[in-house]
Amino acid sequence: MGGGNRPRPLDLYRLAVSGDLDADDFGPARHQLGRGKTLPRERFTYDLAGQFAQRLGESAAGLVRGAVVCHPSLAMVTAMKVTAKTTMGQRRGHHGANSLPQPTDLLAWYDRHRRRLPWRAAVGERADPYRVWLSEIMLQQTTVKAVAPYYARFLARWPDVRALAMAPLEDVLKAWAGLGYYARARNLHACARAVVERHGGEFPASETALRALPGIGAYTAAAIAAIAFDVPTTAVDGNVERVIARLHAVELPLPAAKPQLRRLAGALTPQTRAGDFAQAMMDLGAMICTPKKPSCALCPWHESCAAHERGDAELLPRRMAKREGALRRGAAFVALRADGRVLVRTRPAQGLLGAMTEVPTTPWAHDFDERNALAAAPRFLSAPRHGKSKISWRRVAGVVSHAFTHFPLVLTVYAARIPKDTPPPPGARWVRIDELAGEALPSLMRKVVAHALDSEAISRAPSVSAPERAARRSR
Repeated sequence: MGGGNRPRPLDLYRLAVSGDLDADDFGPARHQLGRGKTLPRERFTYDLAGQFAQRLGESAAGLVRGAVVCHPSLAMVTAMKVTAKTTMGQRRGHHGANSLPQPTDLLAWYDRHRRRLPWRAAVGERADPYRVWLSEIMLQQTTVKAVAPYYARFLARWPDVRALAMAPLEDVLKAWAGLGYYARARNLHACARAVVERHGGEFPASETALRALPGIGAYTAAAIAAIAFDVPTTAVDGNVERVIARLHAVELPLPAAKPQLRRLAGALTPQTRAGDFAQAMMDLGAMICTPKKPSCALCPWHESCAAHERGDAELLPRRMAKREGALRRGAAFVALRADGRVLVRTRPAQGLLGAMTEVPTTPWAHDFDERNALAAAPRFLSAPRHGKSKISWRRVAGVVSHAFTHFPLVLTVYAARIPKDTPPPPGARWVRIDELAGEALPSLMRKVVAHALDSEAISRAPSVSAPERAARRSR
């Protein structure tokens, strides 16, 4: 979406209840608000007009044709304002201007403005625990926009937990490639197998049993228990932390404030409709109580919000300055064989990018010395009759930069062309370029390969060194 099409802070009518999400929206990744065109505008307009008609004694059709309400985008934001104002007016009459936020007010707002997400059950339908779990694992540290196509492909290929448990881990890693945070894929597969082996293929409903499964922590267990089984428990993610910090004007910075925010959020959780309430809190944080320029006037809790009353909602929650990890450096080697194959290997199962596919690299270190990089380059044996060949590695201009959670990385890339019949070194294998998409190749390695193949280094690099070519001509 181009910058010129982005809504201005006051363009509230462009808030899309069910639009796509943009990776540039910097709210917590789990449930963000898309800004753009909405889908259910026409029906929504008539619903709104019907409410006005009851008050004014007019027909809904006449109101829809009116100059003010006929624009569906304006109707949407007007409805949100009506919902907020009506709710707050009722609260003032019954609870007082500075009352505690009422779960019923948020649920009423959610019933009207809930987002439509691929993994969210429709109104009146029971949530599928497998789909809830799959989406929650994928959404960890990842945007909804990025997750949606992966979720659809996983669901089509492995429609239930038994199918996923039976799949080879290699296939799961390949399907996950590009989504990042690859330990999640290994835990996803391990969890599916554990659910089948320990629970007969049915997800348990209790938080305790859920937390005993691989890859499921406190938040994910609470989210699954609440959304899939309507257990009255509190799922606290970044969106919820932001809402609670503003409601109570919590000054203690994150992450130290997490226990306090969890207690405050738990005090709000109702005994009924726990799943809807959990999703309503997520939607409120994603759609209204956003990190920047929150739409406080549309919030069903704005008159109970201490930060709104103070006028500093956008400054909360406070955060301690993050300590950025020290830069690491290294070198990567892209060997292209004459028959269009690239040399790759599989990383160790444990650790960063475990069991993923990579091109050979040096260790990544803070004190990396590029002068010694070629000492770690792959060593090849050519066809038996030729003996050991000398490969000329050419440094590719520029570098590849990548940011992991705990440290940034910069890789220098070297490229070489290898004779057609050259076997791979021990522990490595040749893969056709057009088959790399099917490998469990993480984003970093995709960038490395693209950087090498798009450069002149591969096209200009000799297959073997000049002395070796001369020796061959003399034989």
